[in-house]
Parts: sequence; C-alpha cells; structure tokens
Amino acid sequence: MAGPGSGSSRSMDNGGQRKRRGPGAFGTAYLVIYNVIMTAGWLVIAVGLVRTYLAKGSYHNLYYSIERPLKFFQTGALLEIVHCALGIVPSSVVLTAFQVLSRVFLTWAVTHSVREVQNEDSVLLFVVAWTITEIIRYSFYTFSLLNHLPYIIKWARYTLFIVLYPMGVAGELLTIYAALPFVQHTGLYSISLPNKYNFSFDYYTFLILVMASYIPIFPQLYFHMLHQRRKVLNIERKKSD
Repeated sequence: MAGPGSGSSRSMDNGGQRKRRGPGAFGTAYLVIYNVIMTAGWLVIAVGLVRTYLAKGSYHNLYYSIERPLKFFQTGALLEIVHCALGIVPSSVVLTAFQVLSRVFLTWAVTHSVREVQNEDSVLLFVVAWTITEIIRYSFYTFSLLNHLPYIIKWARYTLFIVLYPMGVAGELLTIYAALPFVQHTGLYSISLPNKYNFSFDYYTFLILVMASYIPIFPQLYFHMLHQRRKVLNIERKKSD
C-alpha cells in the first residue's frame, strides 16, 4: 500500500514550508526531468484507459490496454528509493522504500503473477486511483522544483486524495482477495518442506498478512495526509488574506 505522499521530493509535502538544503543545480535538473517523464508516463496510461473505454464502450478489462506502461512507470518509481539513498531527496529511505515497494509488489507479485485477477474490476479501481494520483503528484513535484506551483495543483494534491486513497486501497485489497484462491490452488511462490535449506514459505498466508497490515497502516497515512492538508491549505489562505 502506497500512501498519497510517496515519491520524489517528498520533503515538499509540507508546502515548501520547511527549509532544507536543495539538491543543487544538477540534482534539481535531474529531478525535474525525472518528474516530467513520470508525469508524461501516467498521462499515457490515462489516455490509454480513456481511448480503450471509448472504443469498447465498457469499463471491463481495460487493464490490458495499459498493462505495459503501467508496469514500466510503476517500476520506474523504484528510482525514488535511490534518490533518497543518495541524498538527492531528503526523505526517509525506509518509508520511501515501503511506499514504493508496496505498489511494485501489487503490480508484479499479484496482478502480473495471478493473471486470473486481471479481469477483476478491482484492478481498474486501483489503476484509476493510481493514475490520477500520480499525474497530480509528479506535476506537483515538477512545478515545485521550478518554483512555479499553480494553486490548483497544490489544491488537487491535498484534496483529491480524500477520495482517491480509499478508492485505491479498496481496489488493492479486493484484488489481493481475488488472488487468494488461485495462489492457494497453484502454490504460487510457496516453498514446502523438506528442502536443503530447511525453510518454508506460504505465499497464501503472506498475502493474508499483507491485507491485515492495511488495518493499522491505512488510517495512520490517511489522517496524516488530512493533517497535512489542513496545514498546507491554511497557510495558503493566510498568504492570500
């Protein structure tokens, strides 16, 4: 599960109020290019969804129309962990890794690996939520790095998550749930004893534990973003008064 605050330049989530040393001219140029590419990539996914929907006249099975770009650009978010590790972005490596890897995990270890769930409407639910969120998020970072952040993007960044985050989480949970019977039946990624390493792993149980982890984590991230929203937008209102 990735919170709406994940990504490069996460230190700017406080509306730029905390003063931290910037990444330098070269680092800033690189981050601008990275965020522009990621914004464009998620726009490609959005256009693909809309075009396929208009052509088919149905929202069912739209996943196949954007499968490749989704995998590519969602996996591209792994660079955000590298950015933190190198100090280009002053954010927690552990928190960033958790947020990014959770989406990469759902993309590859669930949706890609269990092809039967790709027909589920729940996949479209989280794909749409991710797509809108990422277009806004990477646009926010791009304009922030350029010191020209339109208010509408800031407002969208700190408002639309109220609907998009629960929508994405619901899609993720329903997709994992739909994958459980197939994982149990096939023994996907499971390791049984005996073996020379004397080690066993039940992927079915692991997925259940992943679902259970949403219970304590989701409320914390959600209410944190609500707090950030009040803080950032209140500051913006005081500036305009």
